[in-house]
Amino acid sequence: MANLFKRTATALLFASVSMAAAAAYPDHPINLMHGFGAGGNADSVARVIADAMGKRLGQTVVVEPRTGAGGTIASAYVAKAKPDGYTLIMLTGGHTASAAVRKEVPYDPVGSFSMVSTVSRFPFVISVKADNPAKDLKQLLDQARAHPGTVTYTSVGVGSTQHLTGELLAAKAGVSMVHVPYRGGGAPVQAVLSGDVNVMVDTPTVTAPQLKSGKLRALGVTSPQPWPLLPGVPTVGSVIPGFTVMSWLGIAGPADMPKDVVDTLNRTLKDVLADQAVQKRLHAMGSEAWYGTPTEMRDMIATTTEQWKQVVKAAKIPLQ
Repeated sequence: MANLFKRTATALLFASVSMAAAAAYPDHPINLMHGFGAGGNADSVARVIADAMGKRLGQTVVVEPRTGAGGTIASAYVAKAKPDGYTLIMLTGGHTASAAVRKEVPYDPVGSFSMVSTVSRFPFVISVKADNPAKDLKQLLDQARAHPGTVTYTSVGVGSTQHLTGELLAAKAGVSMVHVPYRGGGAPVQAVLSGDVNVMVDTPTVTAPQLKSGKLRALGVTSPQPWPLLPGVPTVGSVIPGFTVMSWLGIAGPADMPKDVVDTLNRTLKDVLADQAVQKRLHAMGSEAWYGTPTEMRDMIATTTEQWKQVVKAAKIPLQ
């Protein structure tokens, strides 16, 4: 009887400590990392989400870029961080693309992370400098077909979704285009505006301001239907039937984060993404809010990684 009482008391003590820890979370600032440059889609969305999360959690959520290698440097750092909920990452669609195109990455794209929730989804925009002779996507592809290897396109890094989207576009169209990777942020758009690179494959967040200013011309959007936030821009599928690429952003932490912490973060993001002010800010960037459970996010990443592997194989994209 005494042993039973002792075990019960011990169990109650651990339960009370666990509840106290959960109630205290978070009791100091949270770092939200991402792997891309300032001003890019991941950075812009991360700052919107971090601000809204911080207000609801009562702690500052600090956005910290750790650029390079198509986001894998930041992902590797977070995968090895202490799983206490104070080091998180804004994963991008490039997380699954890198896992598909690289011979190896220093983490398991699913198993090394505690998924929290997706936050947004969006297509990519194929665009050129306003004075480019190609007035539409067909003309650009005809140009690439007539002069193989002379048309260049940007991305935010080798193995990024932008990179694979460009490779898939070239493969499906039967043309040759040269990939010119950058470290993200505003570098790709500046490369196109300066004339160093011909074509930009990037998010509406990065592309829309240059479209509105008239500095870039959109040739196509990779959504299955015209994207309402880019009126008048035709789908790539209207030129290459069946061509569709949609990407996403989502928050995760290191594997083995306490369930109570994951649940707290997930509930917070559900509230954030239901906020019309946040939705409006995401829409202005060309994205739509997209909440999901940790299980839904985990399953989506696993499925998408396999889909990109099939694309890499079918398009005969060399592993990096």
